[in-house]
Amino acid sequence: MTSRRLLPIAILASLFLSLACPGGAQPTAGPAQVLAKGTPDAPIALPNAKGSLKFVVLGDFGTAEKREYSLATQMNTFHEAFPFETVVLVGDNLYGALGNHDAREQRFYKLFNMDGQLYYSLKAPNESVRFFMLDSTYPVPDQLAWLEKELQGAKEDWKIAVFHHPIYSSGGRHGSDLQLREKLEPLFIKYNVSVAFTGHDHFYERIKPQHGIVYYVVGSGGQLAIGDIGKGSPLTAKGFDTDNAFLAVEIRGDKMYFNAISTPGTIVDSGIIERRKPDEPS
Repeated sequence: MTSRRLLPIAILASLFLSLACPGGAQPTAGPAQVLAKGTPDAPIALPNAKGSLKFVVLGDFGTAEKREYSLATQMNTFHEAFPFETVVLVGDNLYGALGNHDAREQRFYKLFNMDGQLYYSLKAPNESVRFFMLDSTYPVPDQLAWLEKELQGAKEDWKIAVFHHPIYSSGGRHGSDLQLREKLEPLFIKYNVSVAFTGHDHFYERIKPQHGIVYYVVGSGGQLAIGDIGKGSPLTAKGFDTDNAFLAVEIRGDKMYFNAISTPGTIVDSGIIERRKPDEPS
């Protein structure tokens, strides 16, 4: 299995305690754009605005090792200043027990809030954002047909895909899943997906926009593949593979602010993305 429903912060705390303490398309859209990029010395701060959608992204943390306790502690400390209400998990949540290491029965685990479903879409409570949670281990035709129907019917401004296996990655161990890309990317382009969150490769990487879509690999929640990001990869906008990290995100109107935060609380990547927008009819 590949992806997880959004989790309330209260559930996040208990989760870490238990583990570690085609037709009908919309008009062709303009690309999602990285409007600004921070630097290690001058990162771009999250607005922490009232009424915005605040969440964090985490993946591949299913071993319950000491490093996961440390990252969970940092997430809880961060939550005191940035009160995110939801967590997006990109798979490999329980090793050896959804990702390629997760038993599919985990969809019935109440704390994962999946309601027994292997794939589903979910609208943010108050914001114009919809998440499409996909099973990239078994992208069967029925799921792809469902995805096209869901994307086509979605009216939200932000469409965000969440799945385990990255279709763009500079990882030496896994890297880009080209077969999955062939199946998913045409739908993402056609139906105006702005952002995709993935895991599987055990590091953090922000990919340069591909066909107007920004892809992230956030497989840095537990086991770490130090030095696995290909040096000089043409895909990498920012890579970090020397420590664990989670991604903090805030969506406010047409802009998505992001901070990738390592175990000691260092911001290792930050910036602002503007969502894809349908072209004005001529």
